[in-house]
Amino acid sequence: MNPQDVWCPNLACPARGQRGHGNIGVHSQQERRYHCRVCNRTFGARSGTIFHRRRTDEALITQVITLVSWGCPLVALEHTFGLQPQTVRDWLAAAGAHAEAVHHQQVVHPRDLGQVQADEVRVKTQCGIVWMAMALMVSTRLWLGGVISTRRDHALITRLVQLIAACALVAPLLLVVDGFSSYVDAFRRAFRTREHRGGRGAPRKVPWRELTIGQVVKQYAGKRMVGVTRRVVQGSSATALRLMTQTPGCRVLNTAYIERLNGTFRARLAPLARRTHHLVHRKELLHGGMYLVGTLYNFCTMHASLTVASGQQRTPAMAAGITDHCWSVQELLWHWVPPPHWSPPKQRGRRSKAMQQLIERWAAP
Repeated sequence: MNPQDVWCPNLACPARGQRGHGNIGVHSQQERRYHCRVCNRTFGARSGTIFHRRRTDEALITQVITLVSWGCPLVALEHTFGLQPQTVRDWLAAAGAHAEAVHHQQVVHPRDLGQVQADEVRVKTQCGIVWMAMALMVSTRLWLGGVISTRRDHALITRLVQLIAACALVAPLLLVVDGFSSYVDAFRRAFRTREHRGGRGAPRKVPWRELTIGQVVKQYAGKRMVGVTRRVVQGSSATALRLMTQTPGCRVLNTAYIERLNGTFRARLAPLARRTHHLVHRKELLHGGMYLVGTLYNFCTMHASLTVASGQQRTPAMAAGITDHCWSVQELLWHWVPPPHWSPPKQRGRRSKAMQQLIERWAAP
């Protein structure tokens, strides 16, 4: 037990989410509990993980989560391990929420994306059709996230584009999508910066100068594809070609990488199979499963196309510089996500000296 590697999970503690400041000590080695010297509370080593307040063996929970993330139906797990259906669903919901928190902590940060592809997946559920929209950074195969809605409309695409914008630096960027018209308008609204003119009033928002939007529209005769139209709807073809060449083998506008990722998700998440008896009941369970599979894809799955010249295999997170090794499922489930830093409460009048000292030491800058 190393108290320098953990932080206080108490949301009322001024030192919450901060480590390495001497505020955490060991309360009991036998019970594996820590002690926060600021709020004077104790907490277990499992706090902040999906194992918190669960009596089931950690190895069994890890095995079940691993099998679910590789396409095993929930019914098979219930009969194999003798578990109650609600127990497995509770574990899956907790693992999905934890994976989403890890994703937002590690992946959703501005970085030079280069080329991004986005697409939607049509999913059958017991309550009707649900649409799952996802995005991928092509050069590193990094899954940027996804959103779910009961309708394939502008609101769904806007939420996905906002997630992409949160991951993007103001740099040359190529966005490749299908012919769905909502993408272009959502991209133009999201990828804008404020231009300060020195006068009065709010600064004007101007679009990114090096933003390129490409579309790949497929023509079908019945269920057979008979043609493909590729067009650049914003930006220059030269910029699009320059950004595409950063990915080996990519020479024309295409959505092959995101479509391959869609196939991976359908193979590794049982409810996404085109023909299955394991349809989900609730959209929330599908949302958690999406983030669980996506986070394991980023951090725990070696990708053959990302192998370097020395022969070392890499995960998408390793290729993006987020981590330096391939995570195990156990490491992912044990990963602590810190709560947001403490903000002092609003009050009238002068603050007390004790409160001022807490603000100077622990408040977020």
